[in-house]
Amino acid sequence: MEDGGRLRIGELSRRVGVSPELLRAWETRYGLVDPERTSGGLRLYSGEDERRVREMRRQIATGLSAAEAARVALGILVGTASGQRLLEHLDRALTALDEPAAQTALDRTFQSLDLESAIAQVIVPFLHDLGERWAATQRSVGQEHFASNVIGGRLRALARGWGEGDRPRALLACPPGEQHELGLLCFGLLLRKRGWRIVYLGAQTPTVDLATAAMDLSPDLVVLGAIGAQRFLEAADEIRLLAARTRVAIGGAGASRALAGALGVELLADDMVAAARAVSGASP
Repeated sequence: MEDGGRLRIGELSRRVGVSPELLRAWETRYGLVDPERTSGGLRLYSGEDERRVREMRRQIATGLSAAEAARVALGILVGTASGQRLLEHLDRALTALDEPAAQTALDRTFQSLDLESAIAQVIVPFLHDLGERWAATQRSVGQEHFASNVIGGRLRALARGWGEGDRPRALLACPPGEQHELGLLCFGLLLRKRGWRIVYLGAQTPTVDLATAAMDLSPDLVVLGAIGAQRFLEAADEIRLLAARTRVAIGGAGASRALAGALGVELLADDMVAAARAVSGASP
């Protein structure tokens, strides 16, 4: 069972094929994992903990002792590339239109960092820089489309199954005319990590379809994302009506405190990870 994006010991045990008793022993003897503990004493494990255990198992399979395998697993974690270096590798590959290299860079990013760090330190900064360089004609339309397609494909693969479960449900969409959806995809993944179910309508969602989906699904939260304020303003009347019936938040470069106040909705923090945490802290 998952709790706020972290795994309880039984689920971790099933995923990695190591008994709960051995996981506790590896924690005590080698410091291999560093779980959080709930007020009731339950251990909650992160993606980094899972990667350490998997690496230790691989090292033991090569013939190393448990102590040696633990040192290797811990050393690999300490020696992982920084977010900045991973960002540079991804930028080079996507600028060169080198899809295999870009996929390798994305593999390394999501293997080296947990989901929140990968999005906050690599994916979002890359998308921000790409937009600025495209606006300054330092990147071509072709390069922008190529990068968006490669990254979008990876984010959608990570999103598989994000509508499952019985936790609070979030309905995500871009207003009519808004084509830039990768930031919204990232935010959906961050909400999913914190236990939310995601219903994703994507780019350029007609307001009538958004309203119908909200009526049919009764989501706990509707999130609208856009890089320009005009997209929100063009749908202002419909957004106000929606906000009168359910909880609505806006985010992206086009969102502002003044605009959120005028629409009667919540404003998501610029820091996407902080925004997901704040939304989850206020969830039912």
